[in-house]
Amino acid sequence: MTHGRCLCGDIHYEVDGPFTIATHCHCSMCRKHHGTPFATWAAAPLAGFRYTKGEDKVGRYASSPGFHRSFCTNCGSAMPEALESAGMVTCPAGSLEGDIGVEPSMHMFVGSKAPWHEITDDLPQYEEFPPQFGMQATPRAEAETTGSDVQGSCLCGEVAYTISGPPLVMYYCHCLRCRLGRSAAHAANVFFKADGLTWLRGAELVRDYQLPEAKFFGAAFCGRCGSKLPRVSLERNVATVPAGSVDNDPGMRVQAHIFVDSKAAWDRITDQVPQFAGMPPR
Repeated sequence: MTHGRCLCGDIHYEVDGPFTIATHCHCSMCRKHHGTPFATWAAAPLAGFRYTKGEDKVGRYASSPGFHRSFCTNCGSAMPEALESAGMVTCPAGSLEGDIGVEPSMHMFVGSKAPWHEITDDLPQYEEFPPQFGMQATPRAEAETTGSDVQGSCLCGEVAYTISGPPLVMYYCHCLRCRLGRSAAHAANVFFKADGLTWLRGAELVRDYQLPEAKFFGAAFCGRCGSKLPRVSLERNVATVPAGSVDNDPGMRVQAHIFVDSKAAWDRITDQVPQFAGMPPR
C-alpha cells in the first residue's frame, strides 16, 4: 500500500498497487499546473485507489477534452487523476510517500520541453505520447508575450503576470515541502525582487497558502485551475516564481540542486549542476 497527500494535509489517498509505469511529462499543461520543468506520473490499477481524507477538497479543471487536472483547493497540490476507460489511476509522484516500487522509464512531450531545462539522462524520449499509449495529443496554443520582461500565466489563462528586474538565483529544490507543494520531483524556482512583480490580470483568483509550521514557506496558485504562481514575501522583498509558469525565458538557468538529502527515492539527478545536502552557503 502506498500513501499520498497534499502539502497542507487536507487530502490523503492510498493506492493498493502495484505501480506499473512512471513517466516524466514535459507538456506545457503539466509545466503550468506543477510550476516545474516536468511532472512525473506513476500509474496503477484504478481499483486499488481511494481517497481516505478530504475528497471534498479536490478541485478539478478540464484542461483538454477528456482530461482534467485535480488539485487541493486549500494548498494547490496536484492530485491523482482516474483514467476510467483504461482502468488506471495516474498519481503525481511527488505527492507519494516512500519507495513506490518503480522508477521513471521515459520522457514524453519533449517537443514541448521548456527551453531552460536540459534532459541529461538516457531514458527514451518521445515528442508527444509514446506510441504504445495509443493516444493523440490535443493541440494547444502557447501564451503570447511581448517585451523583454519575464512574463507568465496559469493553465486556464485567467491569471497573468510580468516581473521586471534581473533574476537573483534559480534553484531546483528537492525538500519534502517542495515535492508535496509541486507534486513533482522538485520545485524549480526563480527568485526576483518582489517589487518587480505586476499582476496583469486575475489577481483576485490567486490563492496564497502559508504552511503553519514554516516561517516563510507556502504556495500560491490559481483558484480556478490549480496552476502554481509567483508568491511574494514582502518582509524579504522576494518573489518566488515557479519556472514552469513562465511563458518566455526566465533569464537564468538552474544554479544548484538543493536539499538533495531529502530527494525522492525514485528521483535520479544526472546533470552536472552543483548539489547541496541542504541550502548552499550564502
